[in-house]
Amino acid sequence: MNEILEPGMIVRHPGAPEWGTGQVQSRIGDRITINFTNAGKQVVNGRHIDLELVTTDPF
Repeated sequence: MNEILEPGMIVRHPGAPEWGTGQVQSRIGDRITINFTNAGKQVVNGRHIDLELVTTDPF
């Protein structure tokens, strides 16, 4: 799933729910930089972590 991530998308880290939601800043190969609400900028290895895409209900 991480291969579809693009800057601006909102995600959650399944192993760190306390980080809140995060906005993808960049994805270079397996390195994904995300700015999380409660944890600031984090770089995660997409090979080991399957981030959860956050979708909002338009209604």
